[in-house]
Amino acid sequence: MNRRETIVALVALGAVPPAAEAQPAQKIYRVGFLGVTSLSDHSRQIAALREGLRDAGYHEGANLAIEYRWAEGKLGRLPGLATELVRLKVDLIVTHGTPGSRAAKQATTTIPIVFAAVSDPVRSGVVVSLSRPSNNVTGLSLQDTEVTVKQLELLKQAAPTVSRIAFLRVAGVLSEAIEESVWKETEAAARVLGLAPVALIVHGANDLTRAFALAVQQGVHAIHVQNTSVLRAHSATIAALAVKHRLPTVGASSFVGEGILLGYSASLEDMYRRAAGYVDRILKGAPPGDLPIEQPTKFELIVNLKTARALGLTIPQAFLVRVDRVIE
Repeated sequence: MNRRETIVALVALGAVPPAAEAQPAQKIYRVGFLGVTSLSDHSRQIAALREGLRDAGYHEGANLAIEYRWAEGKLGRLPGLATELVRLKVDLIVTHGTPGSRAAKQATTTIPIVFAAVSDPVRSGVVVSLSRPSNNVTGLSLQDTEVTVKQLELLKQAAPTVSRIAFLRVAGVLSEAIEESVWKETEAAARVLGLAPVALIVHGANDLTRAFALAVQQGVHAIHVQNTSVLRAHSATIAALAVKHRLPTVGASSFVGEGILLGYSASLEDMYRRAAGYVDRILKGAPPGDLPIEQPTKFELIVNLKTARALGLTIPQAFLVRVDRVIE
């Protein structure tokens, strides 16, 4: 009997396992992603998340499958989309923003949830504390309250004559009580810097033209844009309206490429990449509640000089030398 015949005989007797049995199939992890707007609005962030997962050893089509659900800016769709992901029995759900994270939390108490970016996860009720988040939810906080103060300081430095500012915000992102609390803090911070604050609430993209007309009627000199996915999806429209009414704008750095004048915030790409680390640890068995909420470590200051020229605004050179990136 030759060697090949011997191996075949041993396999038949069960002495040598077939190759298929000797190398069990690799587990494929199913990760759900719940998004507030659309993939096109978050392409760079999703690319960063996928890059982080690849670096951790997860490859789509091999040991990873990602199920995306996008609300297309309609916050009312989020609970149903979160429930869809739960019914798919995904191993973990990644979210971003307060509305999506709260919808996921309400949909499941067992499937782990990692939020890539939430403004204030404790105050918004997404987690109970930063050090011990909750049973199945953890992630990264944007520190938006502190960032807003810094944005206002930078606006005053870039455009010293601004004295009255409207805060463009989306209705329904936070509960009424939390929204009131955030507004009081924002109002106080603005007044410390010598800015008279005006609340400018919109209910969607169709409300932006009316909102800017109202801002002009109220004599504002600049617009602060809330860092939400809904407004980010329409940042080009906001920028065009601001130029039309000759109003400098300030907001998150991710808005500036679409024409917002000044942007300062945590790097969303960096936060999504770091969120992949949470996903990896949880899939390897770490309880989400044992993983503390992380804070931003990389911030970006960006100025759009094309917008400045359209506004007839000269940014001081002393300010420009501190900028991370200039858009011409």
